Amino acid sequence: MSQSQDDLYQQATAGFGDALDRLVRAYELDPDKRRDLLQEIHLALWRSFERFEQRCSLRTWVYRVAHNIAASHVIRQRRKNLRLLSLEEIESMPDHGGGRRDTPDRVDLERLLQLIHQLSPPDRELMLLYLEGLDAPMIGDIMQMSAVNVRSKIHRIKAVLAQRFLAGEQES
Repeated sequence: MSQSQDDLYQQATAGFGDALDRLVRAYELDPDKRRDLLQEIHLALWRSFERFEQRCSLRTWVYRVAHNIAASHVIRQRRKNLRLLSLEEIESMPDHGGGRRDTPDRVDLERLLQLIHQLSPPDRELMLLYLEGLDAPMIGDIMQMSAVNVRSKIHRIKAVLAQRFLAGEQES
Protein backbone atom coordinates (compact mmCIF):
# COMPACT_ATOMS: atom_id res chain seq x y z
CA MET A 1 0.00 0.00 0.00
CA SER A 2 1.51 3.32 -1.03
CA GLN A 3 1.45 6.32 1.22
CA SER A 4 -0.15 9.60 0.20
CA GLN A 5 1.87 12.67 -0.69
CA ASP A 6 0.79 14.34 2.56
CA ASP A 7 1.66 11.29 4.67
CA LEU A 8 5.14 11.06 3.14
CA TYR A 9 5.69 14.77 3.68
CA GLN A 10 4.60 14.52 7.32
CA GLN A 11 6.90 11.54 7.87
CA ALA A 12 9.82 13.34 6.20
CA THR A 13 9.44 16.56 8.16
CA ALA A 14 9.02 14.69 11.43
CA GLY A 15 12.14 12.62 10.80
CA PHE A 16 14.37 15.13 9.04
CA GLY A 17 13.05 18.60 9.93
CA ASP A 18 15.99 19.39 12.23
CA ALA A 19 18.46 18.27 9.56
CA LEU A 20 16.76 20.52 7.02
CA ASP A 21 17.06 23.45 9.44
CA ARG A 22 20.79 22.78 9.85
CA LEU A 23 21.26 22.40 6.12
CA VAL A 24 19.57 25.72 5.41
CA ARG A 25 21.59 27.42 8.13
CA ALA A 26 24.80 26.22 6.51
CA TYR A 27 23.74 27.32 3.04
CA GLU A 28 22.38 30.76 3.90
CA LEU A 29 23.68 33.18 6.50
CA ASP A 30 20.98 35.85 6.10
CA PRO A 31 18.00 34.97 8.38
CA ASP A 32 15.33 36.26 5.96
CA LYS A 33 16.82 34.42 2.99
CA ARG A 34 17.24 31.36 5.22
CA ARG A 35 13.50 31.31 5.99
CA ASP A 36 12.71 31.67 2.28
CA LEU A 37 15.07 28.84 1.37
CA LEU A 38 13.59 26.56 4.03
CA GLN A 39 10.10 27.29 2.76
CA GLU A 40 11.23 26.59 -0.81
CA ILE A 41 12.72 23.26 0.28
CA HIS A 42 9.55 22.25 2.10
CA LEU A 43 7.40 23.09 -0.91
CA ALA A 44 9.70 21.20 -3.29
CA LEU A 45 9.77 18.26 -0.90
CA TRP A 46 5.99 18.09 -0.67
CA ARG A 47 5.68 18.32 -4.46
CA SER A 48 8.36 15.69 -4.96
CA PHE A 49 6.38 13.03 -3.10
CA GLU A 50 3.91 12.98 -5.96
CA ARG A 51 6.56 11.09 -7.95
CA PHE A 52 8.38 9.28 -5.12
CA GLU A 53 8.57 5.61 -6.12
CA GLN A 54 10.55 4.36 -3.10
CA ARG A 55 13.53 3.36 -5.22
CA CYS A 56 15.69 4.85 -2.49
CA SER A 57 15.15 5.45 1.20
CA LEU A 58 13.01 8.33 2.40
CA ARG A 59 16.13 9.84 3.97
CA THR A 60 18.05 9.75 0.68
CA TRP A 61 15.08 11.30 -1.14
CA VAL A 62 14.72 14.13 1.39
CA TYR A 63 18.42 14.97 1.29
CA ARG A 64 18.53 14.81 -2.51
CA VAL A 65 15.59 17.19 -2.90
CA ALA A 66 16.86 19.55 -0.20
CA HIS A 67 20.38 19.69 -1.57
CA ASN A 68 19.16 20.24 -5.13
CA ILE A 69 17.05 23.19 -4.00
CA ALA A 70 19.87 24.58 -1.84
CA ALA A 71 22.38 24.23 -4.69
CA SER A 72 19.99 26.09 -7.00
CA HIS A 73 19.73 28.79 -4.35
CA VAL A 74 23.52 29.11 -4.23
CA ILE A 75 23.71 29.35 -8.01
CA ARG A 76 21.10 32.14 -8.00
CA GLN A 77 23.11 33.96 -5.31
CA ARG A 78 26.29 33.51 -7.34
CA ARG A 79 24.58 35.18 -10.26
CA LYS A 80 23.95 38.11 -7.93
CA ASN A 81 27.74 38.49 -7.57
CA LEU A 82 28.19 36.29 -4.52
CA ARG A 83 31.72 34.94 -4.83
CA LEU A 84 32.26 31.32 -3.81
CA LEU A 85 35.72 29.90 -3.37
CA SER A 86 37.35 26.68 -4.45
CA LEU A 87 39.32 24.59 -1.97
CA GLU A 88 42.55 25.88 -3.50
CA GLU A 89 41.45 29.51 -3.04
CA ILE A 90 40.47 28.88 0.58
CA GLU A 91 43.79 27.16 1.29
CA SER A 92 45.75 30.12 -0.07
CA MET A 93 43.75 32.88 1.64
CA PRO A 94 45.01 34.50 4.81
CA ASP A 95 42.58 33.93 7.65
CA HIS A 96 41.30 37.09 9.31
CA GLY A 97 39.25 35.20 11.87
CA GLY A 98 39.34 35.85 15.53
CA GLY A 99 36.97 37.20 18.05
CA ARG A 100 36.29 36.60 21.70
CA ARG A 101 36.26 33.08 23.02
CA ASP A 102 33.78 33.55 25.87
CA THR A 103 31.50 30.86 24.40
CA PRO A 104 33.97 28.50 22.73
CA ASP A 105 31.52 25.93 21.40
CA ARG A 106 29.25 28.56 19.85
CA VAL A 107 32.14 30.52 18.36
CA ASP A 108 33.75 27.34 17.02
CA LEU A 109 30.49 26.23 15.42
CA GLU A 110 29.96 29.64 13.83
CA ARG A 111 33.52 29.66 12.49
CA LEU A 112 33.12 26.17 11.07
CA LEU A 113 29.83 27.13 9.39
CA GLN A 114 31.46 30.23 7.92
CA LEU A 115 34.29 28.12 6.52
CA ILE A 116 31.84 25.59 5.08
CA HIS A 117 29.73 28.42 3.65
CA GLN A 118 32.77 29.58 1.64
CA LEU A 119 33.09 26.22 -0.12
CA SER A 120 31.78 25.70 -3.63
CA PRO A 121 28.30 24.09 -3.75
CA PRO A 122 29.46 20.49 -4.41
CA ASP A 123 32.08 20.62 -1.64
CA ARG A 124 29.59 22.26 0.71
CA GLU A 125 27.02 19.56 -0.01
CA LEU A 126 29.52 16.81 0.72
CA MET A 127 30.47 18.30 4.07
CA LEU A 128 26.90 19.00 5.12
CA LEU A 129 25.85 15.45 4.33
CA TYR A 130 28.92 14.13 6.14
CA LEU A 131 28.16 16.29 9.18
CA GLU A 132 24.61 14.92 9.17
CA GLY A 133 26.13 11.49 9.74
CA LEU A 134 25.55 9.98 6.31
CA ASP A 135 28.08 7.44 5.11
CA ALA A 136 30.01 7.61 1.83
CA PRO A 137 27.75 5.22 -0.12
CA MET A 138 24.62 7.18 0.85
CA ILE A 139 26.28 10.52 0.07
CA GLY A 140 27.38 9.06 -3.25
CA ASP A 141 23.81 8.00 -3.96
CA ILE A 142 22.51 11.48 -3.19
CA MET A 143 25.21 13.29 -5.15
CA GLN A 144 25.57 10.65 -7.87
CA MET A 145 29.25 9.98 -7.19
CA SER A 146 31.19 6.89 -6.30
CA ALA A 147 31.69 6.18 -2.60
CA VAL A 148 35.47 6.15 -3.15
CA ASN A 149 35.34 9.64 -4.66
CA VAL A 150 33.14 10.83 -1.79
CA ARG A 151 35.58 9.53 0.83
CA SER A 152 38.54 11.11 -0.97
CA LYS A 153 36.87 14.52 -1.27
CA ILE A 154 35.68 14.47 2.35
CA HIS A 155 39.20 13.67 3.54
CA ARG A 156 40.62 16.54 1.49
CA ILE A 157 37.95 19.04 2.56
CA LYS A 158 38.34 18.09 6.23
CA ALA A 159 42.09 18.70 6.00
CA VAL A 160 41.55 22.14 4.46
CA LEU A 161 38.87 23.08 6.99
CA ALA A 162 41.02 21.91 9.91
CA GLN A 163 43.99 23.92 8.64
CA ARG A 164 41.84 27.05 8.24
CA PHE A 165 40.16 26.52 11.58
CA LEU A 166 43.48 26.16 13.41
CA ALA A 167 44.94 29.17 11.59
CA GLY A 168 42.01 31.23 12.87
CA GLU A 169 42.59 30.06 16.47
CA GLN A 170 46.23 31.07 16.34
CA GLU A 171 45.28 34.59 15.28
CA SER A 172 42.79 35.03 18.15
